[in-house]
Amino acid sequence: MGLPQSQISYTVEEYLSFERQAEKRHEYLGGQIYAMAGESLEHSTINANLTMRLGIQLVGTPCRVLSPNMKVRTYTSGLYAYPDAAVVCGEPLFHDEHRDILINPTVIIKVLSPSTEAYDRGEKFLRYRQLETLADYVLVAQSQPLMEHFERQPDQRWLYSAVNDLSGSMFIASISCELRLAEVYDRIVFSVPGLPS
Repeated sequence: MGLPQSQISYTVEEYLSFERQAEKRHEYLGGQIYAMAGESLEHSTINANLTMRLGIQLVGTPCRVLSPNMKVRTYTSGLYAYPDAAVVCGEPLFHDEHRDILINPTVIIKVLSPSTEAYDRGEKFLRYRQLETLADYVLVAQSQPLMEHFERQPDQRWLYSAVNDLSGSMFIASISCELRLAEVYDRIVFSVPGLPS
């Protein structure tokens, strides 16, 4: 998350009016508008791999994967954000008639960036958890093969698991999809610790 556009507090309506005319993407949190940074080649590649792998597996199911241009709203916590990928099952529900802000995602995936990792793990996940439809939150590292999965349990606790081996895979039960790390990280070259990259 970048710095806010200013310290002025904006209403949701002001944010949406601004965002729908902006050339670059911005997120909204508690009255502040934050410019989103551009993506690295690695971030973009991982995200494309994820979207493709999920899309193939979801063909013919009631679920669909959405691109990083679809905003997600958490109503009670005042967050409007752009996940790297979201999956919605059944009929998508939207904030308003523009149909550009999803309010019922089943899965949210975030490719981590050094500048926003703490926010994605903390404040953003705290707010995403308020979405009653959200069953899974997946964090994907760029600098090493590592995928972390937070899965909502029937008692509303979140079960954590991680996979950090390129020969491994992660199963997301809510959408019956398997993500193989070798496919998610296809064309990604990791630097060897202690050697110049």
